[in-house]
Order: sequence, then structure tokens, then C-alpha cells
Amino acid sequence: MKGERPEKSLVINCGSSSLKYSFYDTNDESRNARGSIERIGLDGTRLKHHGPKGELKRDLPRSDFTQAFKAMTAELTGKETGVIGGAGEVSVVAHRMVHGGEKFTEGTLITDEILAEMEKLNSLAPLHNPVMLAGIREMRRLYPAVPHVAVFDTAFHHTLPAYAFLYAIPHELYEKKAVRRYGFHGSSHNYIALRAAQFLKRRPNELRLVSCHLGNGSSLCAVDHGRSIDTSMGFTPLEGLIMGTRCGDVDAGVIGFLERDGLTSAQIDEMLNKKSGLLGLSGVSSDMREVLTAADQGNRRALVALKAFCYRVRKYIGAYVASLGGLDAVIFTGGIGQGSAVVRALALQGLDCMGIALDEKRNGEASGDEVTRISTDDSKVAVIVVPTDEERMMAREALRTLSRSYITRVLEAQKQQSFLVEVSAHHIHLTQEHVEALFGQGHQLTKHANLSQPGQYACKEQLAIVGPKGRIDRVRILGPARKYTQVEIAMTEQFKLGIHPPIRESGDIADTPGCTLESPTGSVPIDRGVICALRHVHMSPEDALRYGVRDKSFVRVRVSGHRELVFGDVLVRVDPNFKLAMHIDTDEANAANIGAKGAQGFIDGIQSEGSMN
Repeated sequence: MKGERPEKSLVINCGSSSLKYSFYDTNDESRNARGSIERIGLDGTRLKHHGPKGELKRDLPRSDFTQAFKAMTAELTGKETGVIGGAGEVSVVAHRMVHGGEKFTEGTLITDEILAEMEKLNSLAPLHNPVMLAGIREMRRLYPAVPHVAVFDTAFHHTLPAYAFLYAIPHELYEKKAVRRYGFHGSSHNYIALRAAQFLKRRPNELRLVSCHLGNGSSLCAVDHGRSIDTSMGFTPLEGLIMGTRCGDVDAGVIGFLERDGLTSAQIDEMLNKKSGLLGLSGVSSDMREVLTAADQGNRRALVALKAFCYRVRKYIGAYVASLGGLDAVIFTGGIGQGSAVVRALALQGLDCMGIALDEKRNGEASGDEVTRISTDDSKVAVIVVPTDEERMMAREALRTLSRSYITRVLEAQKQQSFLVEVSAHHIHLTQEHVEALFGQGHQLTKHANLSQPGQYACKEQLAIVGPKGRIDRVRILGPARKYTQVEIAMTEQFKLGIHPPIRESGDIADTPGCTLESPTGSVPIDRGVICALRHVHMSPEDALRYGVRDKSFVRVRVSGHRELVFGDVLVRVDPNFKLAMHIDTDEANAANIGAKGAQGFIDGIQSEGSMN
């Protein structure tokens, strides 16, 4: 967690009657502090604070959030507990927001205009967002000279494809009411995916992970090469796994049945959110520790509740292995995920067929306080316990947002500088071995026309791509020959072929589907290599410096024309041999009405920073 300079970040998480806060000093992490104030607005208000000099607990008079924030500041600046001299030392304040809808897909600097936009999302999270917005307003009043950043629980899941986030209900409900699956726990899933990659000494963008955040609220997430592609929570945090008091997946017909039986929608909502889950099944408690104790004592309902909870986790893990097309690691976090060896063992029971082999001794000894591998040494899939740190992830995102704001100012100054947006139709890259297998021994690819990128050209040779369902004829080969064979198609073409390629950066072909390539004189089956390419911008280092971006950054690009369109998730690729140009596939070009001559693009904003290497 580093910024462009030493930073002091304050993370705020407001509940209906609680305040949690964390302080991070990037220059000296021994000065970090955290605390909470419970029962705000009620009798028995109590503060807990943990800093460099230890932990303290303090009773407070009954107060509102204004007084709670002042009490927090008093501890952060106090003689005995203080870590800062005053509010002016804080570099940035990060605020947790549960719901960002489709608009907020990254940490966002808060302005009056942004607050107004965030208010429009209150109906999507009526129990959380209004309280958090009230906290933001109060903190902005108390810390007026400090930049404030909103970090959204839903943001990590903005990469879910439409087929994963849409419900099979009338489409106008999505278009007009934004009814879709959003997913939550995003900061936690993002953090433990990065932490697991660090532990495994692998890059996040080369791993397939299933992240299990198990606590009073629980969710699973399928993370493919650093991107969330599916998650168990949906339109609200009610969908998916069995939770402390939430039901998780339930037949929608139950709602109508209960209404016909006399319950109101408010009563049903309260029952499904506050009286179901472990509590409803066991009749004992919403706390897994108490359910485990009751199950050990022979309580039948508690035992069924435990088995149902673990079965639902196991079922989702299996589904996500199918979604990912394989698996590198399963990660457990959250109060239950970190704290219960029994739950972890039951959730993974019978998954040896997927290459998951749990080490019982390691699992039993894992405290959950540090990153621990609990799978056997020869397990094909690593199983890791990772203590989550959502607040640290929020602080990290706040620093990244500050950095993005600087880059945005650079982009604002450069926004009139356009570049060519080209249509990259389906095409094939071949190894020399496959060139000769398809066209004859010693054959060399024949140049047809130069491409915009130096040294690359379209070839006279063409092939047919053959899948289980159909074929695409006369597909151009691009030269020169490469170290690997890769086939790039548009999303709509996957149905014609009968395969389902992932969206990947060119060259990232691990665990991708294959096809058969046919020439007039031969054919070659490939077991992998078919992708839908991430839309991307080629830049030289000089171009990147001028725009203030790095290799592997993601930006938004506005494409001018009769149907002006802004494309998000555009990957920046930097190389000394590149010439400035953006490539999109034919589906995307059709959406923007871009012809063969291309169009002009302008960088409209930055979504995430890339590598500093």
C-alpha cells in the first residue's frame, strides 16, 4: 500500500448505530490504529480503540454520529492514544459504500455532484447507503480540507459478463429498474485474491481462484485472471449461500406463496433477512460457533443446519470450477472461513475429483490469524486460509483513486489528442510448426498488406476455424509466425462455432478452448488458444508518458462518430515497438457504427493503474 508520496489514510465504515475506523500511515505502519464505536444514538455507547500504545475501551455518553466522529478524532489525536497531530494531517478519507450500481465501478472522489448521483442508488440498498451517505456528509464537514473517496462493495464485480449478472425475467426490468445481480464483499474478495497470489508467488492475472468469504454474511466469488466473473450474492446480499440470518438461494415462488398465505412483503423481507439462515434452520443461533456446539451435543436441527451450510458452499465451489474451466486455489476468509476447521473440511469433502486434497493436520492447526496453506503438498489445487482486511483494501483503493485523479488531470489536458480506433476482425496467429503443417514443409507466410503496428502484416493465406457446432471460413492469418498459435474471434461468433472462449489479453491462452484449423491442403487441431481479445490501446513509452498512464492500465475511451460511444475496460499495452492505435472487434465496431477506415478515439478517463515495471 504505497502512494506517490507518504500518505495518512483514514477509513470510515458507518452502520445504522455503529462506526468502525482504521488509520494507515504508509511511511510508518507501526503507527496504524483502528477502533469502533457501538450503540450510537442508544444508551451504553462504547468506544474501543487499538493503537501503537495498546488497546483501550471507553464508555461514551449517548450521542449522535457527529459526537461519535469527534470522539474518534479525539482518540486519533490524543496524548495517550494519538497517531496524528490534528485532522489536517490526514491525506485522504475513504468511505465504505455498499452499493455503487452500474455507475460506480471504482473508488471515486466525492464531490457534491457525486453525492447527488450516489443518492439515486439508495433504493438499491435502503438499509445501508443512506446511513453511509449521512456519515460522508458529516465527515466532509469535520474534515473539509481532505479529499474524500467512496469505495463500493459492488465495484470488484463490475466485470461480471451479462450472462452471469442478468436474471431471466423481462429485460425491461433491467433496462428501467436496474434489476440484475451486483455482488457484494468486493473489497474482501479483491484483497484475498491479491494476498493469495502473493503467497503463491504468482501474478494475480494468471490464476483461477474461488474466494470463500464465510461469516454472518457469506459469499463466494470466481476470480479468473484477476477479474470477478461470478459471485453468489445478487441484486441484494440475500442471494447465494446460507448465512447467519439470511436464507440465501430460495425459490422465488415461495414469496408469492407466503403472500397468498397472509404475510405482507415487509414481513417476508424481515423473515428472509433476519429470521432465516443458520438461525432459522437450527433454531439455536445465527452464530456458527453456537451451532457447532449444539451439533456436537446431538442437536439434530443444528447438525442439519451445519451440513446445509457446508453443502451450499461445496455446491458453489463445484459450479465455479466449471465456470473457470479449472482451478488453482480455494481461499477461505471471514469469521467462519478463518475460524472453523470443521466447516472448511465439510465444505471441501468429496472434492478430491477436482484436485483438492485437504491436509487434516494443517487444517486443524490453522489459526486464521495469518496466511496458511492447509492443502497437502501434492494437492493440484492449493487451499489457503487468508485473514481478510477490507479496511486496508479500502485505504489502498483510496490511494489509487488519488493517483488516478492526478492522471485524470493529465488526460484532461490531453483529451483533444485523438488516436486511430481500428477494427480488428477475427484472425489467426500461427507458429511456424503449424504454418508448415497446414501449407507444406518449409512454407513461409506471404505478406498481403501491412498493419498499423510495425512489423505486423495480414497474410494472403486464410484458414477455416472449425468448432463442435459450425465453422467460419476465410479467416485471415496475421504474420509473422509466433511462439504460440492463437485464434481471436468476436463474442457473437462463439455461438456459430459452439465454443465459449474467455475474454483475455492477447497471449494469455492458458486454459482456453481449442478448435480445428483447416487449410485447402491440411488441418491442425489445437487444444487451446481461442480467445475474445480484451479491447486495447497500443502505446509507445512516449505515448504512455504523454497520457500519464502505464502498461496494463485500464482506461475509458470515447469514440467519436455518428453513434458516439464510450468503451470501458480498455487495456493499455506499452512497448517501444508499438504505434498509438486502439483495437476493437467487429461486434464493438458495429455498436459504434465504425467502418473499415476506423474512427477517432479520445481517452475519457482512467479506471485502474497498471504496472510500474
